This record gives sequence, structure tokens and C-alpha cells, in this order.
Amino acid sequence: MEKVRDQLRVKKERAILVAAIKRGPEGYKSDNLTELTALAETAGAEVVDRFQQKILRIHAPTYIGSGKAHMLADRVKKHKADVIIFDNDLSPGQIRELEKIAEAKVLDRSELILDIFATRAMTRQAKLQVELAQLEYTYPRLTRMWSHLDTVAGAGGATAAGAVGGIGTRGTGEKQLEIDRRLVSRRITELKRELVSIDRRKLREIGGRRGHFKICLVGYTNAGKSTLMKRLTGADVFIEDRLFATLDTRTRKWSLDGSAQVLLSDTVGFISNLPHHLVASFKATLEEAVNADLLLHVVDAGNDSAFEQIKSVNAVLKEIECDKKDILVVLNKCDAIRQRTTLDSLQTIYPDAVCLSARTGMNIDALTDAVLSRFHGGQAEIRVTFRAGNGKVQSFLRANGTILEENYIDSMVHIIARLGTSRLSLLKRLQPVSVELVK
Repeated sequence: MEKVRDQLRVKKERAILVAAIKRGPEGYKSDNLTELTALAETAGAEVVDRFQQKILRIHAPTYIGSGKAHMLADRVKKHKADVIIFDNDLSPGQIRELEKIAEAKVLDRSELILDIFATRAMTRQAKLQVELAQLEYTYPRLTRMWSHLDTVAGAGGATAAGAVGGIGTRGTGEKQLEIDRRLVSRRITELKRELVSIDRRKLREIGGRRGHFKICLVGYTNAGKSTLMKRLTGADVFIEDRLFATLDTRTRKWSLDGSAQVLLSDTVGFISNLPHHLVASFKATLEEAVNADLLLHVVDAGNDSAFEQIKSVNAVLKEIECDKKDILVVLNKCDAIRQRTTLDSLQTIYPDAVCLSARTGMNIDALTDAVLSRFHGGQAEIRVTFRAGNGKVQSFLRANGTILEENYIDSMVHIIARLGTSRLSLLKRLQPVSVELVK
């Protein structure tokens, strides 16, 4: 059994999915394991069986109880399964006990999601973020996760055991656990230091966009954010019908009406019970949402779990303090609706939502109009005077408004333009000589 956990990935392995459903205020809430199935298949596993167990309380040693654990072991033998994946978060002791009974590898939900992120990370930043999340998840679990955590340097002198540790480790001996913890702790420190450097560059990059209206796509994984990004900006982004297809943020220009341009960013998809370590590690990536002027919350309107997905996204937005921002709900995949019940309910609760199809382009104009309305926030006609050397003012007006009249007198530039009132404060930061409302 020492080698059960040598490989944590579930690629091409036969998997049994398990959900332990606890009784809530409204009784037992059924879980058809649809999402966990998608996660397991995304990781490369072949799902051979599903196992659900209603529990009144968590059984400390095995989570589901000894009897059900042995029943699960029988299913492992029957289906020749390699891995058991729980839709719950397990303690290290529970994982260890279940592996002993079932004689198969056991993963919990968080560990599975971390594994998927590890296979999806492409850029150095994403790889570092995922590694940090994995180590922070593993560190407190070292005590009971492995079987080799025995003493590696015994009572010293000239004994062989004493010679193993070398000078400074002889005597009562140092446990492998302590060595592992020190190595993991050291690596976590190194990763945080490197990510801080990346975060600073990212923040400088975002800070350089202060003169632009910034929009960020957020939503549940596989809701169609990348497809919408490509439809709106023509960006060459990776698109695939699978969970967490995009981990790295991309920002592109989006021309709204031929004159007004905004910056549109895509973000990593969210999921229910997203591990906290991932949210913390991807802070720099999610910084795009934190600094956005408008969030487009993309929802898969054809998904029966749309409301639960919206709730999960809102929970993450609250965690990164974005829940108070201006949010426009975008109901995607409306061309593939089989039953209108969910869509009708969504439109009732979110009357301002835009119903469209990013794949076919249906109602994209309606989204553009809705964003233009948020962009302008009520327009004002202004007269701006600035020195000819202050090119930032002119660039800002061309990117964010409509220039109606432009004159050059001596070393001064006089422009009459139409600009959204929400952008006036940003214009004044560029220090023009004067900004006046046209009567």
C-alpha cells in the first residue's frame, strides 16, 4: 500500500465517484454527480461507477462510515477501479483509512480541481500559482498522508542511523515529517517571493490602463467566456467545451461603436467550492476583475444548475471584494435552450440581462448597446483645452468619447467632445488646462 499515493493524477484511470450527502434544513439535497463527472473526465479519468450515501453526520475515520467504506471496496474490486473520487473534502486521516480499506487511491474534490489546474497551466505565472496552491493544500496534511514519516536519524555516535543525518541531526533523530515540512515551507516561501514580483509587474500593467474603460468577463467554468471574448474582439483565444479551458487572463481592445474603445479581459472560470488556496494563488489573475469598471457575468442559460452556478460565482466575487461592482448579467447559449423554464426564471430575476449566443452571434448588438449605456453613464458635451504637448488628453478623448470639433491655436488645443459623465473624473486626472460643460 506504500505506493497507492505515488501518482496523484487520474489520467486514463478507472474512477468511482462518491458523494456523501449531509442532511440540511430542507432535508437531503440530491446530487447526481454531474459536475464531479465532468471534473473527473476533464482530468482524464473513465468513470465506471457512482456511489451516493446519505449521512446524518460525518464519520470521523472514513467520512461515510465503516460499513459503506467496505461496500465501496467491493465496488472497487467489481469494476477494477484505480481511483475513488469524493465530491467532499476529506481529512488526511480519512483518505488514509479509506485507501487502506479499498486498496485504491482516494482523492477529494479539492485535490481533483488542483490536479486539473496543474494540467491546464501554460504560462509560468499560472504554473507557479498552481504549484503554490498545491503545496499550501498539502502542507497541513503531511502528518497523516504518507507512510514513510519515520525517524531517519537515530541515536548517533558511530551508528549507521546516526551517520544518515550527519552533523547536527544526531541524537534523538529528525523525523522525515520534519524534513518534508521544511522543504515544503521553503518552496512555498520561494514561490510567494517570485509571485510577488510577477504581481507587481501585473499591477503596473493594469495601472497603465487607468485612462481606459475596463470590462472583465467572469462566470462559471465552461459558460462560454472565451467564445464571447473571441466574438467581441476577434482575439485568438483557446476555446474548447471542457472545464477550465482558460487559466490565463487575456486583455484585448473592443470597439463598441466605431469610436468608443474599451479593454475586455477574460478570467479563469469559477466553480462551486473552489479551493480557497486557488483563489488566493490566482489573486494577480483575478486582479483584472478587481480593477474593472464593469463585470460581464456570463451564465450558461441552458444549464439546469444555472442558479447554483450564479451563487458560486457571486461567492468568489465576494471573496475578492468585487460583489459591489457594476455587474451586467449575460445569458449565453440561448440558441440551444431546450426548456425555457430556467431561462424565463433568469430573465424574471435579472430583467436587465442580455440573452445571446456567443457561438452564433445572436443578439451581440444588444450586448454592445447595453455596455455602451454603462460606458457613457449619461453623456455630456464638454469643451477641453490643453497644451499641444499633452497627447494623453487627446488620446483619452478619442478612445472614450466622440470628438465633435478640434482647433489648434498657438500651443493650445481646443476640443469640443461628447463624453460619458462617468469618465470626466478620469479626464481631469490627465491635467488639461480646463474642462467646461457646453451650455
